[in-house]
Parts: sequence; structure tokens; C-alpha cells
Amino acid sequence: MAGLVVVQACNADAADSPRPASTQQIVRAGSTPSVPGPDATFTGRVRVDPLWPASSGITAAGAYVTFEPGARSAWHTHPAGQRLVVVSGVGRTQEWGKPIQELRAGDVVWCPPGVKHWHGASPGVAMTHLAVTGMFDGKNVEWMEKVSDEQYTSR
Repeated sequence: MAGLVVVQACNADAADSPRPASTQQIVRAGSTPSVPGPDATFTGRVRVDPLWPASSGITAAGAYVTFEPGARSAWHTHPAGQRLVVVSGVGRTQEWGKPIQELRAGDVVWCPPGVKHWHGASPGVAMTHLAVTGMFDGKNVEWMEKVSDEQYTSR
């Protein structure tokens, strides 16, 4: 991963310990490029800022995802679930067959494994969330059809 810096962890007892000190990994802000949300899986302008990949240490990936007003994901599921933390703006999410829920900064959403849903910005205000997405058998998402304008605007 570009921009990865290994820093020796603080360990006051390191000189007395037969075990080597562990290391922290720091990915410097701005060292990982932003990528646009693909047209095949998003409607409107979406930017993904990757933060960390899933690994053997933690089997979940993290990213900031910013949706411009009216932008949204396609319907999808997560085989190991996903947690969203809204960090700014006003958003929306919906489970298949249920009403749209409004999201605001500070809200936390748990998307259980296998639950069909979408999420994105409100019609008039952008929204950014931190997405922490679990991995199962090497997959973290199953994309489906796009959310229609009619579905997006229904209340």
C-alpha cells in the first residue's frame, strides 16, 4: 500500500522483554488516492477515499464514501455485514420492502449480512459516511440493480 509507514510502538518494558516490540502501521492522510464510485454500482457523483484494506489482522475494510446530493448506491448486500458512521451531511438508507430512513451526522447504521439495502445522500444535501465492511470468502459486497428515481424519492 502506498504511503505505509511502519513506526516502532511505545513499549517501556522492551529492554526487559525477550519478545520483540510490536509495530504500528500509519497510512498518512492523502497518501491513498480517491476514486470515483463506479457508474455500474452508483447513481450520481460519489467519491470513495479508501482508508484500509481487509487483512488477516482485521477482516474488514474501511473507507470514507461521499455522496453528492441525490447520489446513491445500487441495491446490494454484504456477506459479513457493514457498519456505517455518518460523519457529515444528510443521507438516506433503505432496506428492501421497508421505508426510507433519514441519516444525519453521528448516526450509526448496522447492515446485517445478506440484507438487501442501499444508502446515499438526501436530494438536497451531500453526505459522507465511514463504511466498515466485513469480508467473507474474499467478498465484501454483492451488487444488484440500481435504485430507480421512483424508489429514491418514495417516502
